[in-house]
Parts: sequence; C-alpha cells; structure tokens
Amino acid sequence: MKAPTAAPAEPRSRDADRSQLAILASARVEFSQRGLAGARMDSIAERAGLNKRLIYYYFGSKDDLFLAVLEGTYADIRAAEQQLHLDQVEPVEAIRRLVSFTWHYYLEHPEFITLLNSENLHRAVHLKRSERIQEMNSPLVKLLDGVLERGRADDLFRAGIDPVQLYISIASLCYFYLSNNDTLSAIFGRNLRAPKAMAQRLSHMTDLVLGYVLR
Repeated sequence: MKAPTAAPAEPRSRDADRSQLAILASARVEFSQRGLAGARMDSIAERAGLNKRLIYYYFGSKDDLFLAVLEGTYADIRAAEQQLHLDQVEPVEAIRRLVSFTWHYYLEHPEFITLLNSENLHRAVHLKRSERIQEMNSPLVKLLDGVLERGRADDLFRAGIDPVQLYISIASLCYFYLSNNDTLSAIFGRNLRAPKAMAQRLSHMTDLVLGYVLR
C-alpha cells in the first residue's frame, strides 16, 4: 500500500533566508521611492521575483515589512560605523572620522534619508514598537561616549558633552543639507551639489563639531 503523501514542509532554511533578503531588498527600494503610503506589495513581490503571499507569510503586513526595512537600514549604518574603529584612534581623529563617515554614508545611501523622512511623516509609529532599535543604537552611544571621555582625559575636549546630543548634531548637519539640497540651492541661487560646495560643506561641518568639542 502506498504511503500517504506528506504535507509540504516549510521552505528550507537557506531558501527562506534568501527569500526574506530578496523581499527586504526589494521593499527598501520600493519604500524609499514611493514612501509607505505609495508603496505597493505587488511591486515589491515582482521586483523580488517572488509570490506576494510569501511576503505576508514572512512579514505579516505592509507595516511590519516597513518596520523590518527600517530596522535593517539602521543595522547597516550601525555595522558600518563599527568598522571605523573609533576606539582605536586618537579622539580628534575619531570625531573627524565620524563626521566624514556620516556625510559620505548619507551620500552613498540616499534611501536612508528618504526612509527616515517617510517614518517621520508617520511620527515614528513603527520604530516606537520596535524591540531592536534602542539596543541597536546603544553601542554607538557607548562608543562615542568613550571617545569623549578619552578626549577629556587628554585635556583635549571640554567636559559635559552628551554623546547623544553630539551625534544628533552631526547627523543633523549632514541630513538637513542633503535632504533639503534642492530647495536650498534654489533659495540661495547656488548649486549646493557642486563638488566644490560639497567639499566646503564637509569642511564646515567638521570645523563646527570640533569647535564645539575642543577646549
């Protein structure tokens, strides 16, 4: 007697991982181009080359997928920051390196800015329910606090600098210029994306940050 056919197993782990990565990559493009409201699950599935039902199987809903994309976006920048090894260079160079990195990362990953713009329109409702986001960002705060402490110990940096406030300032200096570049260029009648203007901006930001932290 022929044995009954077994029920289909869940996708093999490697195939499942590959499918989820494809969905996340496709969703990152779709969300960054169209925002949360304009993004279409059909387009995400088509770009990933997968059945739309798999998206719901792995991620549950459009909002849950958007959160997964946001978490992945933050994980990527935090991982890249760790590669700067700020704890292994002298404090002034560490600050210079962090400013330069943040600037170039935003330039090379414009989707980071557009995804954050989209989430801010939704008042961070997705990130507020993330179980990973604060834990993900804590190492950066600890690392920057260590840089500031070494600078104070070497009598280079002034006391009382909050690492969170400092990082927000660095990110803001880069973020605002790039996210508002078109309007700023129109208002001031200058091509603020020209290579010379971009180089001047990085130098200006670095001088501002160092001017704040140095004694």
